[in-house]
Parts: sequence; structure tokens; C-alpha cells
Amino acid sequence: MQEGAEIIRVLRAAGHEAWLVGGCVRDLLLGLTPEDYDVATSARPEEIAGLFPAARPVGAHFGVMLVGEVEVATFRSDGVYADGRRPETVNYETNPSADARRRDFTINGLFLDPFSGEVLDFVGGREDLARRTVRAIGDAAVRFAEDHLRMLRAVRFAARLDFAIDGATLAAIDPGAIRRIAVERVFAELNRILGEGGAARGMELLDRCGLLAELLPEVKAMQGVEQPADWHPEGDVWVHTLALLRHMGAAGPGLAWGGLLHDVGKPVTQTVTDRIRFNGHDRVGAEMAGRILRRLRAAGELIERVEYLVSCHMRFLELPKMKPATLKRFLRHEGFAELLELHRLDCLASSGRLGTYEYARAQWEGLRPEELRPAPLVTGRDVMALGVAPGPRIGELLRALEEEQLEGNLSTREEALAWLSRQAGGPAST
Repeated sequence: MQEGAEIIRVLRAAGHEAWLVGGCVRDLLLGLTPEDYDVATSARPEEIAGLFPAARPVGAHFGVMLVGEVEVATFRSDGVYADGRRPETVNYETNPSADARRRDFTINGLFLDPFSGEVLDFVGGREDLARRTVRAIGDAAVRFAEDHLRMLRAVRFAARLDFAIDGATLAAIDPGAIRRIAVERVFAELNRILGEGGAARGMELLDRCGLLAELLPEVKAMQGVEQPADWHPEGDVWVHTLALLRHMGAAGPGLAWGGLLHDVGKPVTQTVTDRIRFNGHDRVGAEMAGRILRRLRAAGELIERVEYLVSCHMRFLELPKMKPATLKRFLRHEGFAELLELHRLDCLASSGRLGTYEYARAQWEGLRPEELRPAPLVTGRDVMALGVAPGPRIGELLRALEEEQLEGNLSTREEALAWLSRQAGGPAST
């Protein structure tokens, strides 16, 4: 808060009104640590620039200047929002009252004096903080029509803070309007809903207001898909997924999306014969997860990670039977830490038994890096020296040689050359 307070001190010394505003005030009043700080002021952008020469405009049309890491915005009221995202015009104001009323939710419309602790509340935000409620300022339908993304932001704040959404605010959410928002903005909000610690609550709220079916119909399809009671006493696929998300807490995007989508293939692979089965749901689910994330325009790196997590989350059942080489290849993937955590959450959300998880963790922690990724004992030149012609056969032999290393059958260059000689049918050399 120190940087924001210093900016306010400078602005006030120059004769301007200035306050901390928005989410940072909300979080401070809740006893939370804000992610960032915003300042609202009566100073115009050019006056802010005059007081802070290093300031740069980040929303010049809206009177927003960046001073260090703090956004400093001129008090304003907004004109018509023609595109469902930005106002066509803005009017600068001399006091914070009008500025508060153009904001999204009452809990984000509070102003705080960092020196005296005085709070300005023109919209009933303090009462809603006490009631633990997310409520739109004024007419919720108008607020959402101004910026359709506010519908998702309502869900995010309620999920993150474990608040309720006011009835009128919830009723004003129009799922169809979400189609008019840029996919990248939607994805950013979904990332935060999943990753900020209230993912299960977020999914329930998205479902309740109709946004889940609109944005993630494949997840909506999990509802009512029964599972074998001996493996999943908790209930259907949807109930299991929510339980996993509750255990997850705050998480990075890979684990968050992997957790949400790990069983997304079950609804389309379910068969009921002698018992309920989901044959191949991990493979099918990985393909579906990739399509979902591509539809949301996620980064390729995240798509690959989630596909890996979904496709491999059932492999822990094979662990006790894996050959040493297979086990080491499984454990050495750079995403294995997330896969292991996904397996733990999967277990906690179903049977609660963690035996396989403990075994896998012990194996992973017990093997040295050089055991998981042994240094090559020979090169392609060594293989060619044995009379093998350049081509795919060289790569095949080198991969087979690493298999022998991982199995513990050889560990020196001499042993490797002797093994290659036998495979290639020529004399060994050093």
C-alpha cells in the first residue's frame, strides 16, 4: 500500500482529491492482501503526468495513468456502452460520488483514505461486505449491458470470496450475451475462476446462472453421469469433479484445467454391461480437453500440459507393474509434479485411499536425476563405427540402449559398446 499512499500524498499536496479505490479497498476491509492498488483522483491525466513525469497512459481515453505499478484514474462518469465493453465517451468529475456509481459491484465501489482509514461509501458496499454479497451497483441489467464480462466477474468475485450473488444481480445474467465477448477475455476470467481457490463454487455458480452450458457444455454434460459406487461413492462425474476442485484450492492453470477436465471423456465413453465402465475416457478426454482449450484460444503450452494430465491420469493404476525403464520414463516428464498432485486430488475426491499416490511419490522422490535421465554412454558416431549405416536404425539402437540403462542392465561405456556390438553384429571398440 505504500506506493499508493505516497501517490495520494503527492496528489493531495498539489490540491487534488485522491483515494484508494476498488478491489484493493475491498480486500483491505476483508483483511486480505490486495494483488494491486488503484487510486482515483480529481486530477486530470495531464496534471497526473505533470506530478509524476515517469507516468504513462494505459487508458488515455478513460483518464487512466500508470504511476509505477499503480493505476491512477481521474474521477469520471461514463457515456453509452455501444459495444458491450467500453463507453463511447467519458466525463471527468470533480468528486468520487459519480465515479462510484459507474463501477460494477458495490463491494468494488468503495474509497479509502490510507492515512486516516476513512471510507467513502456511496453505493452500500460496506453493508454488502458484511452480508458477504456480490451486488451490482444500480440496475444489474444495465451494468451487465455496459460490459458483458461483468457477468463472469460476478461469479469470480463470489467464488473467490465465498460470497453469495444478490438475487437481482444473478437474475440479470444473460448467458447468450457472453457470445459477444472476445474469447480471450472470457478465457482470462475462467482462468481466474478456476485458479483463485474457489473453483468448485465458481462452477456451481456458472451452472446456476446458465453460463456453464453456454461456455463449457462438455462439463455440463458430466451431470447425472453415474459411476461405479465402489470406486466413486461420492456420486456422479459432476459431483466427483466438484469434490476434486474443492480439495484443489488455488492452483496454476495447468492443474486447474486438468482437474476440471480430467474426466470430461466419461459422458461419451460410458457403457453399462456387467458394471459401469468408461473405457478409454482418458484418451478421449485428452482429445476433448484439447478441443475445448483451442476453442477458448488457450496458449499451446497450456493445451499440451492439460492434454498430458488428462491422458495420463489413469496410468497410476499401472505403477506397481511397470518395468523400471517404463516407470522412470513416466516419472521424469517435466509435468509429473502436477500429474502427481492431480492424482492425489482425484483420490481424495473419490475413495480417499492414497496408497498409490504415496508409492508414486516415494519412487519419484527416491530416484536421483541421473537415474531418471542417465547421461548417454555412446553417440551416433559410435553406432556407425560398428558398421550401421546412417538412418533410422541408429536412433532405434540409441533408444534401446537407453532402455537398458534405465533398466539398470548397463552403466559404463564399455558395457554399452559391447551391447551395441551384439545388436549390430560387429566388434566392439573404445
